[in-house]
Amino acid sequence: MKIALLSYSTKPRGGVVHTLALAEALAAADQDVTVWTLGRGGDAGFFRPVDPAVRLRIVPFPDGPRNETVSERVLRSIATLHDAFDPAPYDIVHAQDCISANAVGRCVRTVHHIDHFTTPELAACHERAIVEPYAHICVSRSVAGELARGWGLSPAVIPNGVANERFASTAPDARAAWRSRLGRYVLTVGGIEPRKGSLDLLEAYAALRAARPEVRLVVAGGETLFDYRDYRARWETRAAELGVEPVVLGQVAEEELPSLVAAAGAFAFPSVKEGFGLAAMEALAAGVPLVVRDLPVLREVYGDTARFAHTPDGLATELGAALTADDPARRARGRELAARHTWQAAAERHLAFYRALG
Repeated sequence: MKIALLSYSTKPRGGVVHTLALAEALAAADQDVTVWTLGRGGDAGFFRPVDPAVRLRIVPFPDGPRNETVSERVLRSIATLHDAFDPAPYDIVHAQDCISANAVGRCVRTVHHIDHFTTPELAACHERAIVEPYAHICVSRSVAGELARGWGLSPAVIPNGVANERFASTAPDARAAWRSRLGRYVLTVGGIEPRKGSLDLLEAYAALRAARPEVRLVVAGGETLFDYRDYRARWETRAAELGVEPVVLGQVAEEELPSLVAAAGAFAFPSVKEGFGLAAMEALAAGVPLVVRDLPVLREVYGDTARFAHTPDGLATELGAALTADDPARRARGRELAARHTWQAAAERHLAFYRALG
């Protein structure tokens, strides 16, 4: 089967991580897989090496004018990918996000989570990317339920896999190097942005430090298409008001990320909107105590392997407990959960879904 998987970026965002891992697992199952994406900012490759069994088509996407709005950049992204992509050679065209779904027209679409845009252009793109695909996949039952209630759709549910071995078997000296550099720390991965609940985590950290002044908050990742400079400025202003100084690492090299995760005292995942939470599953694979926002989707995916909280005060309380209490049973359940989520299983279910489409 000739399969095209389409994404919007080469950067390490959850949907891009998903696309590459799924492509490699499909190729390992003897499928002919090509990943199409946009090369932003001069990128000629992805954030990590990709199995050579997967073909890559990275469409150059030059920077726009300085005053280009997010809506204009999204529309230009759609047009650029549309002009480059020819669906004719493929049996399955599978878009992983709104941009690629708008660019290719008739396709299978994975809806990782539902966004809510305020600008007319982005709202229209989001709507088209849900209603125009002829088949849908979601990575959790919760998101599938949103599609059923909002659009009358009946998507298949195929959970994410996780690179379990990468996060479960990090070298002791690599973990020690991070602890030597950062001390005892709470880690969050995904950058500073509204959907990630960054301001709430900042408030929680300030409350946590009142009891645990030696603990640092470390923020990794954050590559995104959208412009969150105003939100980042509010976050930095609030940090100064609270008298806290989180460590903001930005994008971490792919080979260094597993040891950074594994060395953390706790992993914070306070997102206000998620479809699965791949970074949180990576933390479980590494055996790190996990504290997440109390959302139905995260209850569904993580169950009794995580601690849950609604508010900044609640996050602070649960992070304090995660840092203090040795809970080997919960840790073992987390490792077992992560180990069950394999990309091989995800690829097998995708292939069964594709074949059922006829």
